[in-house]
Amino acid sequence: MVNEGGNTETAHEEIQDLVSALADPSVDRRHEAVSALKSIGEPAVPVLILAMAEAHDNDRRWYAAIALSRIGVPAIAPLIAAMKANTSPLFRKYAAASLGEIGVPAIEALIDGMESDDPALRGFLSQALCRIGKPAVEPLTRRLGDSSQIIRQCATLTLWQMGETGLSTIIEKMQDEE
Repeated sequence: MVNEGGNTETAHEEIQDLVSALADPSVDRRHEAVSALKSIGEPAVPVLILAMAEAHDNDRRWYAAIALSRIGVPAIAPLIAAMKANTSPLFRKYAAASLGEIGVPAIEALIDGMESDDPALRGFLSQALCRIGKPAVEPLTRRLGDSSQIIRQCATLTLWQMGETGLSTIIEKMQDEE
């Protein structure tokens, strides 16, 4: 295992083998690979992001996204950076799903990422926040008063997209301003 102090080349080969196993016909083998990649953690993140970007089918993207979500916090910043660099809607869709599954630890980074000039990226980041749901409402509500007009608009639209979960917050904020 990588965390047991093997050399870097062996560790990289192990990660590559596990990432390749995400496409194995055996679902059990794929699940084992996801668990092993989670145990490896941060060193597997760049390889998984690349695998998700280069995947030729949604199954491979899905399992790479699951592995990234299980790794958690170390995957947040690299995933958002990759979403900025890779404009493929399929890549962004799975990266956003992964971030949404990471949940609460990703909220602030997702909101901060909305400062981007790329409206499509902002939409995918919003989808991730909607996937997180109720825990994202309070941080989004705080950002309704942000100094950045883009952040304010994105926070409002994301709360709107959340439906009943976010709409009551927008209504309360509007009533408070009257």
